[in-house]
This record gives sequence, structure tokens and C-alpha cells, in this order.
Amino acid sequence: MRMRTVTAATTLAVLFSSAALAATPAFADTSGLLPIKSSGDIVVDGAHQQVFISDPSNGKIVVTDYSGRVLKQLSTDLSGVTGLELSADSGTLYAAVRDMDAIAVIDTATDTETTRYTVGDQPLSVALAGGRLWFGYGAAGAGRIGSVDLTSDQHEVTLDQAGSYSAPILDAAPGSGTLVAGQPGQSPATITSYDVSSGTPTRLAGADAGSNLRDLQVTPDGKDVVVASGAPYYHQVFKTADLTEDGKYTSTAYPNAVAIAPDGTVAGGSDAWYDPDVYIFHPGSSEAVHTYDFPNTGSTSGSDELADSALAWAPDASRLFAVSYNSNGVYSLREFDDPAKAATTLTVNAPASATRAKQLTVTGKLSSTVAVPAGARLTVTRTDLDSPNGKALAAVTTKADGTFSFTDTPPAGGKVTYKVSYAGDADHAAAAGKDTVDVSRAKPTLSINNNGKVYSYGKDVKFTAHLGTTYKNRTVEIWADPFGSDKPNKLVKSGKVDSHGNLSVVLDLKRDTKVTAKFSGDARWQPRSVSSTVGAKVSVSMTASRQYKTKKAWGQTYAFFHKNKNPLFTTKMPYYTGRAQRFDFQVYYQGKWYAGDSEYFGLAGSGLSSVEITGNHAEDVGWRFRVRSDYINGSSGDTVNSTTYGAWKYFTFTS
Repeated sequence: MRMRTVTAATTLAVLFSSAALAATPAFADTSGLLPIKSSGDIVVDGAHQQVFISDPSNGKIVVTDYSGRVLKQLSTDLSGVTGLELSADSGTLYAAVRDMDAIAVIDTATDTETTRYTVGDQPLSVALAGGRLWFGYGAAGAGRIGSVDLTSDQHEVTLDQAGSYSAPILDAAPGSGTLVAGQPGQSPATITSYDVSSGTPTRLAGADAGSNLRDLQVTPDGKDVVVASGAPYYHQVFKTADLTEDGKYTSTAYPNAVAIAPDGTVAGGSDAWYDPDVYIFHPGSSEAVHTYDFPNTGSTSGSDELADSALAWAPDASRLFAVSYNSNGVYSLREFDDPAKAATTLTVNAPASATRAKQLTVTGKLSSTVAVPAGARLTVTRTDLDSPNGKALAAVTTKADGTFSFTDTPPAGGKVTYKVSYAGDADHAAAAGKDTVDVSRAKPTLSINNNGKVYSYGKDVKFTAHLGTTYKNRTVEIWADPFGSDKPNKLVKSGKVDSHGNLSVVLDLKRDTKVTAKFSGDARWQPRSVSSTVGAKVSVSMTASRQYKTKKAWGQTYAFFHKNKNPLFTTKMPYYTGRAQRFDFQVYYQGKWYAGDSEYFGLAGSGLSSVEITGNHAEDVGWRFRVRSDYINGSSGDTVNSTTYGAWKYFTFTS
């Protein structure tokens, strides 16, 4: 059904490209979104480094590069396009176009259709074998196999060369004269092998292959066929000559895809939510050397799923491609680098904490699904405050059981990370691990003055931070955080301390303020911050009006009001949302001042608040009074300033 191998001519190109790849770092696994609603088949064109994915629902073939970037979409008269097959030189793509009863022939150099073969009803699959292009076609109850003679100039189409219940899935090894057909969607599923070397199919054998056949692939040597059926829950293997069982590849429930690299490495896929989706096997080995579990990019609890028949190798076996979809119907092309190499893990264990300049020991283990020989070389890098980009330490080697250990004396404190890396080899994937140690640092001396002091409104106050002994860092930051949610914490000065360890800044205080000195630390001294909270009073003034005179009396300045006038006292203080002044009233009697009830009056946005004293002032003639405005922290509606008492204003009434 699909062409994943190369001819001798192409093999030379692969050898040269492999040498180049070996000299450069491996590509990282990648993924890209696909503009499709379904996935019918996938093939990889190594000559042009592009991937073809058929989309039966949308009636198109999507072309991407190896990273998953969409290059082109072929969509002219391709309704129901499903099965794909590449020619041996990767120059031609054959596509079974179900709804058009045709096979489209596409030039892969230009990604344009060059011709079309009209074939039988509803072709599903295509496969090259014995010099002919074979195709499975037909509706339910009328499945058939036909072929196109590619050796003749006319490319004659021959129909009804073999029968099946419905259109079969086809595949053959490159250059082989044996064709294998599988009956999808049936229980039990059946597979049949044919000798097609003469151009006419001769049945070799038939067998049951579980239930709900999804995909099959013939091995490059043509000896076996690997089958992916919904059940049993592993990938079955049959000999093509007689279709007797020839082992199995242990995967998981609902196998639905298989792809075999030119070197015989098998990729088996399953429609699995909670198990790995792809399993990699060395030829003939039933245990996977590598597995891949797709992430969950949808909206359900399970991971993304592998589409049916949606695995394909790059011809040099350096990459495996898979089409996945999530619960929201979004499809992705996933690329896996060096999948045939055994999965390798590297664990690193360092102490949780350690003392700077004291020796510590780091241990770990290199593990793989295929044992790594003793003496594997591991590189070690230490990253710390003195070496933020990492410092190479002496390499270490593994013991027979994969374990390793090394000692180090960390020169810097703080978070110290040890990263151990294994470069991999021909059989094992690269791996790396790391662990972090909290290495001690000394506590520096840091202070800032003026804590607890209260200043008048608008006072310029000098704050001085003092830093004691440190290693390399002599920079201190000073931050000012005025009380109130409308004013942010702000960096007001940053710089190196002077020769005495001091850094100063002058602040204009109009609110209570938290002033903080911060030292970010260095390789030997830990970060530290200290704070000083200072108070700032409000400015408050009171003006009397409506008096007929003001003069000095009884040792104070008094305002004199006629008994028929209501005194008006206007207070001004800095406005803040919800702020009110407290208005205090006192009367003098027999040598003492006696307080009346204080009341709170709100400030206007201008900061003004006026209070009029009303009543029968004829009764007040001859009495002495005084009033003042106060800001009381908390009681005046906010807490952004320190309590402030205004000056008394004295007044009396006359006839």
C-alpha cells in the first residue's frame, strides 16, 4: 500500500546524507498542525524531503516538509483520496481517489498531477509489485484487485484479477513479486498473499488476522507481513509464503498502524488514550526499544490519538512521522528523530543542600531498554552564580550496572546545578539529567536608617543604606513604597555603595512610607532585604471667616463674632479618597478647657472642608471657645498618613 524503501540508486544518496547527519547534531522531535479533517494514508518522499498525507473527507493531499510546515495542498478532483504509494525513485506518487474511480499520478518534484488512470469502482489502496501498480477497489460485497501495467507504453488497466468482500488494503516489498491483501473492518479479519510476478495474481495462502484490520506492511525482505488489527492487542507477524504466524510485536490495545524502515525496524502504532501510541522494535525482537506517548492537546482526559494507517519512515530511517488527532478533531503531523535508537534515561542525584567550599558527592544511573556497555562516557557541567553559562567538569564513566558518581567542591553558593549528559551511540539515544543543590551562603550585614520616625508633610528626608562585607556584588537598591493602593512600590535608587558601604537617597515624604534596601546577593553572600517604615503627617490649616475683628486676647489671637453671625471655619488638608477631618470643639470655664463632642467632616476633592457653627449665640456672649482640625490615622477614613493635630483657632462672641 505504501512505499517506504529505496532502490540501490537511492541508497547511495542515503549513505552520503547519513554521513552528513552524523557530523551535525540530531534534529529535535517536532510537530505541526495539519489542515485536514481525516487521514487516509501517509508516505515520505526522501528525495525531496517532503511528506504526503491524504485527507478523504476534504478530498485533498497535503504536502509538508519534514518539520510539518505545509508546503502545498492538492485538491483538484481528489474526493475520497485515500491510499498512497511512491515509486522506487520517489519521483512519482500514486493516489487512490475513491469517489472518482481513479488513480491520480503526481510528479513529486513539482507536486502536480500528470495523468490519471480510470479504474474500478471506489479504489482504496495502491501497491507496487512485479512491475505493476496494484489497487484494491470495490464496494461492500464486491471487493476486487486490479492492476496497471507500468512496463507498457499504454499503461493498460486490468480489473477483476482477484476478489474479496470489499476493497482490500494492499502492500508488497520493493522489487517483490508477492502481494499481500488485507480485508479491513471485518471480524475475523482476513489476509491473503499472492504471487503476482507473472502479472496475474496466483493465490499463495490465506489466514485470519484478528478483527478490525486497520493496516499492514510487508517487511523489506518480503518474508513477513506485520498486521495491525484492533484485536489481538499486539502487532501480528505472518510469513508471506504461507501466512503462518511468525512471532509478534508486543504493543498495546487497538493496534491501528504499522511502518517498517528499510533496515527492518518496525514502528507499531495503537489507538491508545492512556498507553504509549507508538512502539519501536528491532527486527525480530518482540520488546520495544522506544515508545512515544502523545500529549493531550484536546479537552478530554486522554491523550491525542494516532490516526489509522498513519505511520511512515523517512527512507534513511532517521525519522518517523505520525499523524495524530485530538478530541476536538484537530490533526497534527509529529516527527520523531532517531526512533530506532533505544530509549535512554539518565538520573542524577545530588544532595538537597551543601556547604560552600566543602566537597559533595553526586551519583546517578544511565539506563536503557537495551543495556549500555560499561564505561560509557558522560560529560558533566556545573552551573552556578559564577558560571551562569555552565562550566565543564571532568567527564565520568559508567560502571557495569550503569551507575556513576563524582565529587565536586562548589566554589559558589546559591542554586548549583549539575547536568550530566550522554551523547548516545549507534544503538542508544542521547540522554541527559540534572539535579540542583542549595549551597550555603553567608548572611550579609544590611541596614537602612530612620525606622519609626515621623516627619512633617513634604519633608525631604535622607535615607542611608549600609552594606557590610560581600564577595563581588556591591550594588544596593533602595525602594520606596508609599502607603495607599494608588501609589506603587518604586525603585528610587540603585548603585554601588561607597567605600564606607553606604548608599543614600533623599525622599520627599508626603505619606507614611516603607523604605526597603535590597541586596541581590552574590556567589558567597545570600540575598537580603531590610526595611524602615517612617511616618509622614498631613499638612493641615484652618481659616476663620465672618468675624468682625481679630486681635490678641488672653494670650492668644482671637476672632470676635457678633452674636448674630455664625462662625465659618474652613480646613485644608491633602485630599485622599474617603478622607475626613476631625473637628474638635472646646469651651473655657473656670480656668480649664473642656472638650465638646468631636465630629468628622469629609474633604472635597480640593482638600477643603467647611464647618459652620450655628445656634443662639446670644447665650454665648462672653464665653471663650476654640476649634481645630485633625487627621486621625484610621478614623479619618484612611491610613496613609500619621495622625496630625492642627493648631487651635480661638474665638468669642460679643453683643
